[in-house]
Amino acid sequence: MSDKENAIKENPLQSVYTITNIQNKVRILDGTKVTYSTWVKLFQLHARGYKVLGHIDGTKPPEKTDPKYNEWVKIDSIVLHWIYTTLSEHLLSRVLEEESTTLEAWNRIKSIFLNNKGSRATALEHEFRNLTPKNHAFP
Repeated sequence: MSDKENAIKENPLQSVYTITNIQNKVRILDGTKVTYSTWVKLFQLHARGYKVLGHIDGTKPPEKTDPKYNEWVKIDSIVLHWIYTTLSEHLLSRVLEEESTTLEAWNRIKSIFLNNKGSRATALEHEFRNLTPKNHAFP
């Protein structure tokens, strides 16, 4: 077994460092060709496979005094990069911020797509109720 394989076996989180092109695994979220719900499912599947789901599911990071904190920060940066590289340019410009954690970026994306879901549903329901049927002449 190679040194790299041994390192991954000893510390499964090390496998996160092997991803060089996330776009081969998770398609670009543009809101049209790839919907938010599809992107979330693919991203979560990928994160679960690489044992970094805790960076997007709300799991609290280690305390800054914890010896594991520095490794957590490195991995969080990688997962954040995965997010940024799977967003369309338009979405990236709305989400990209200095000094952000993966969870903060994840939540910004979520709010873009789900923030006005309730009010949009209400407006559509109102519009639907006010539709009037048109008389169509069928041959």
